[in-house]
Parts: sequence; structure tokens; C-alpha cells
Amino acid sequence: MKNKMLTIILIVLVCVTLVGVVFLALWLSFGNDFKAEAVAKEPTIDEIVEASVDVPEITTNIGSRQFIRISLKIQTENVKAAEELTKREFQVKNIVIQELSEMTAKDLEGKAGKQAFENALKSYLNPLMQTGQVERVYIVSYIIQ
Repeated sequence: MKNKMLTIILIVLVCVTLVGVVFLALWLSFGNDFKAEAVAKEPTIDEIVEASVDVPEITTNIGSRQFIRISLKIQTENVKAAEELTKREFQVKNIVIQELSEMTAKDLEGKAGKQAFENALKSYLNPLMQTGQVERVYIVSYIIQ
């Protein structure tokens, strides 16, 4: 009886160990493939430039009785999305002007203020897009007076 129990326990332990080793081997093998795919899918700078749209300089009032002169570059996920965004330039300018009219010079101070503005624009532009998405908004230049 004791030998039978010991044999069953050993068989179970060997099976669990084999399953664990197979799982570990598969995980290590496929895990590296997924990492390689993620690195391979990073766009090159040429692809980023191709899929980006320049927003010409906009001069408008901001909420604190000052004015801002700002230029943007908007990165989309592909060339077709960039073409669509180019056609929507009037909507982009409208959103930028509306967003800036609610902001003060203090709101745009520092890195956090600029990133908040970029993220807000991205969140307003993505619902407009029918082909692709806006990946990132860059402030190329800005002056507050």
C-alpha cells in the first residue's frame, strides 16, 4: 500500500515537472519572438515623417488676455491617416484655437502643461478620424506675449 502511494506521488511529481519544463521552454521561445516583433514594428523616422502633418503657425488669444503663436506637428499611425488629417486642417485649427482660448499662460508653463495640451488635442482629434488614429502631437514652436 505504501509503495503504491509512493509510486503515484512520484509519477505525479514527474508529470508536473515535465509540464512545467515544457511550459517554460515554450514561454522563453515565444516570449523572445513577441519582443522581436514589438521591436520590429517600431516605425522608422522616415515612416514617422511620412505619417505626420504640419499645422502652420496659429496666432490666437489665450484666456489671460495674452496671445500665443504656436506651430504643431501631428503624428498619425499611417500615411492614409495623415492624408485625412491634412484634409481636416480647418477642424484641427478650430480645435487648437478653442482649446487655447480656455487656457492661460500659466496652464502652458513647464513640461507638464505642454504635455497636457498635446494630450488634450490628441483626445479631441481621434474621434474625428475615420482612417487611423493620431499617435502624438508635437509642439514645434510657441511664443506667448
